Amino acid sequence: MRTYRYFLLLFWVGQPYPTFSTPLSKRTSGFPAKRRALELSGNSRHELNRSKRSWMWNQFFLLEEYTGSGNQYVGKLHSDQDKGDGSLKYILSGDGAGDLFIINENTGDIQATRRLDREEKPTYILRAQAVNKKTGIPVEPESEFVIKIHDINDNEPIFTKEVYTATVPEMSDVGTVVVQVTATDADDPTYGNSAKVVYSILQGQPYFSVESETGIIKTALFNMDRENKEQYQVVIQAKDMAGQMGGLSGTTTVNITLTDVNDNPPRFPQSTYQFTTPESSPPGTSIGRIKATDADVGENAAIQYSITEGEGLDMFDVITDQDTQEGIITVKKLLDFEKKKVYTLKVEASNPHVEPRFLYLGPFKDSATVRIMVEDVDEPPVFSKLAYTLQIREDAQINTAIGSVTAQDPDAARNPVRYSVDRHTDLDRIFNIHSGNGSVFTSKLLDRETLLWHNITVIATEINNPKQSSRVPLYIKVLDVNDNAPEFAEFYETFVCEKAKADQLIQTLRAVDKDDPQSGHQFSFYLAPEAASGSNFTIHDNKDNTAGILTRKNGYNRHEMSTYLLPVVISDNDHPVQSSTGTVTVRVCACDHHGNMQSCHAEALVHPTGLSTGALVAILLCIVILLVTVALFAALRRQRKKEPLIISKEDIRDNVVSYNDEGGGEEDTQAFDIGTLRNPEAIEDSKLRRDIVPEALFLPRRTPAARDNTDVRDFINQRLKENDTDPTAPPYDSLATYAYEGTGSVADSLSSLESVTTDGDQDYDYLSDWGPRFKKLADLYGGADSDKDS
Repeated sequence: MRTYRYFLLLFWVGQPYPTFSTPLSKRTSGFPAKRRALELSGNSRHELNRSKRSWMWNQFFLLEEYTGSGNQYVGKLHSDQDKGDGSLKYILSGDGAGDLFIINENTGDIQATRRLDREEKPTYILRAQAVNKKTGIPVEPESEFVIKIHDINDNEPIFTKEVYTATVPEMSDVGTVVVQVTATDADDPTYGNSAKVVYSILQGQPYFSVESETGIIKTALFNMDRENKEQYQVVIQAKDMAGQMGGLSGTTTVNITLTDVNDNPPRFPQSTYQFTTPESSPPGTSIGRIKATDADVGENAAIQYSITEGEGLDMFDVITDQDTQEGIITVKKLLDFEKKKVYTLKVEASNPHVEPRFLYLGPFKDSATVRIMVEDVDEPPVFSKLAYTLQIREDAQINTAIGSVTAQDPDAARNPVRYSVDRHTDLDRIFNIHSGNGSVFTSKLLDRETLLWHNITVIATEINNPKQSSRVPLYIKVLDVNDNAPEFAEFYETFVCEKAKADQLIQTLRAVDKDDPQSGHQFSFYLAPEAASGSNFTIHDNKDNTAGILTRKNGYNRHEMSTYLLPVVISDNDHPVQSSTGTVTVRVCACDHHGNMQSCHAEALVHPTGLSTGALVAILLCIVILLVTVALFAALRRQRKKEPLIISKEDIRDNVVSYNDEGGGEEDTQAFDIGTLRNPEAIEDSKLRRDIVPEALFLPRRTPAARDNTDVRDFINQRLKENDTDPTAPPYDSLATYAYEGTGSVADSLSSLESVTTDGDQDYDYLSDWGPRFKKLADLYGGADSDKDS
């Protein structure tokens, strides 16, 4: 057996709760009934020696939420070195030491100063040590121990959400999962049942149920119908202590909505509908609306309408208004009251989206009967054809009948019809129509070559109601008659060389004809009978509507005969035969050995006199350029004469325009004073010059006022009046002075002419007061050393 020295730590818990310790070491286990002495290893008394280990402490429990009046007693710390003489003291450190946990340093008693909450801190790690009071030297090594707060049921379950929202399809099977709710308990789940939560339903039965352990809410009632009730409010309770009496609880609300499924077929509120429409309704016209009701919502309430059977299956159509889910009956073809007055249709309404699991409830469609009454309308006359085409020969005489058009009133009254021609389509009034029977005839002669087709409009109007009228196009084709003779395609003028050989081709002739025979043109060419005998040329018909002019002899003399005129007859082979005679001019010319014309003695047929068109245009162009130049020069001169002084809008300034203004002398300090110019007699006090520093202050002499000159004043006033009335004057104040000399300098005039008129000698002593610039003059003329003294 090994023997150890022990350091005892005794824990006491105040009544009525006992305190237990659980050993961490394998050597101690179980829970003692009253006290537990905890051993601490010391030095071994056996021959085997080893170093001292740290203290090993059990895990101790302390009840939370202590309700006593004083401090809660935790336990007692005691060392085997303590002889009871008070030489030792106990020190406690670690979590909450000195604040939450305090120790009596003499006795080693540990107490908790306030109530503990396990949810704030479940364990506290402390360190205990015994030291000598006098020396402060530890007598035992420092050791750790743990205080674990023993949980009590002081927290109720709390749901993760205050309000849950969930949906479940209507008509769901019993046991269909809706949503899961979760509640948490802050108490210790490892100790007792304080945190063991069970769920129960307080409100929402018998529609829903909840699993007690998982909190899963399920449907509990068969065939819950959204159309009967859509919203449900379920209250779920969570209770700890496994639901036992005395446990704490919390509640939450679950709002459950039943979502729609297609479990209701559409239904017509009535079995028969009746509408009326005029027979004049064009295709696409809406006649009326029908609507089937469906208790479902969304796409489950979508309805598709169709006409399944009836007399008007091909006359009417039905479309679905996607916004209102109504069926719109529309006209598909033109109606005719005289043919059919009443139509009966069978219209079906069905759901395009059907759930197969509800097909047992019956077909998801319904049908209704629709009767459509056609109203009679006074209709305009109707032509027997949409368009008419007639033909007439161009040689037809006036009032020749071409054909007829027919129209009648489609109404049962069969009102008589009157015919007329729309003169906007026959401005020349070439055709007329019989107002009673619709016969069309000519009123003027026709010409196919002028206009082949005539497109006119015939109007049919009811006699009893002129407002009812209709129109039809009438196309009249003018048939060709051989009434035009063929002609040369162009004017032919050719030449023949003097050295031409016999049977030489000199020209090919072509002809045109305004007529258009069905078998095509067949022209014949030959010389006129009067020119056929003795002619120097022959005509060869090529039988392809062309002919050639051939020489009949060898050589021609232009001096004997310079020009030949060949009359050529052109005829067609139509009935009646039409022919014309055209003349071909042949000139005799000198040619080179290649047959190219060199010269002819043929004179010009026309010798125009006077200037040519180009010359006249050039002359007129020169005249126009000259006039434009003169006008520009005159405009520039006027512009230069009236040009304002201010060119830019921003050039706004006062301007002083002075003429012959001499100004004063060197010391004229008021030379640029505009006030002086305005009023010559206004003489301000003399001012010191600012361009030099005067050596001494001096008082300048005042000059006498200028003598008023009447002529000058009148001249200035006249110029001011002219400027005031001048429309081209600048738009700013301007001062113009004329022939004004100024007031002069403070030194008066230095001219010797004035000194001649004086009776006495002049005094030049004042020159010394004028500053350094006049110092030289003052030395020459001032003082006692003057010329007079000498």
